[in-house]
Amino acid sequence: MKKMYLAVVLLASLVLGACSDDKELDRRQETGTEETYSEAPVWQVDWHYNQERPNWQKPDGSLYQNWTTIMVQIEDALKPYVSKDDLMALFVNGELRGLAKPAVTVGGNQTGSTKFLMKVYGNETGTETVNASLQYYCQTLKHLFTLSDRISMDSDESTGIDDDYVPQFTLGSAKYPVQTTVNVEPILLKAGFTPTQGSLVGVFVGNECCGTATLTASGITPIVIYGRSKGESLTLKYYDAVKGVIYTIHDAVRL
Repeated sequence: MKKMYLAVVLLASLVLGACSDDKELDRRQETGTEETYSEAPVWQVDWHYNQERPNWQKPDGSLYQNWTTIMVQIEDALKPYVSKDDLMALFVNGELRGLAKPAVTVGGNQTGSTKFLMKVYGNETGTETVNASLQYYCQTLKHLFTLSDRISMDSDESTGIDDDYVPQFTLGSAKYPVQTTVNVEPILLKAGFTPTQGSLVGVFVGNECCGTATLTASGITPIVIYGRSKGESLTLKYYDAVKGVIYTIHDAVRL
């Protein structure tokens, strides 16, 4: 059996593919603003969902001519929820080619590990482009995250992926299938506010937080917005760290 090279890093292009250009947004003047004196808020997206654990079975290695190994690191936003009961799988053209649980740490313990070491099988010869899907099921959140892309598989290479790969699974959320990225500062300026470094921004649908960001010194602060459906009207809350005030901009962004 020959070791193959799997260009999984191309899945990182999903970070670009899942984000929309700012021009695709319908930014609106606020329908009203209000301010409340407050301590710095703690805004965060709730990733808990209600999906059942997949019944994935390890592929039979004897059916394949080639293999490779990949190490996948869970992104920071999901690290607090990783447990030994999590699963990660790689599908190629709809066929399960690799399956893993959190890697065993030094001392033989899975608890606390946020990396997945996966052996992936294949029969591809030469350089072939296939439909690949990297899926991560978080048991604590009961949430399945899926990233899909066209990747290449080359059985003539002798090395696999050695560096940790950190895919942005939150962009493949089943709970929030619609995502877009906008810059915060233009929205605040349009509403008549002066952005200040270190201030906080949260985007909401009703009381549900759909994205957060901390303003940077560069004057360009992107915020990823996670939505359940297109056309949602979003409220933006801006915490001015200098004044200690929360401003609410209604109907600030529409997906």
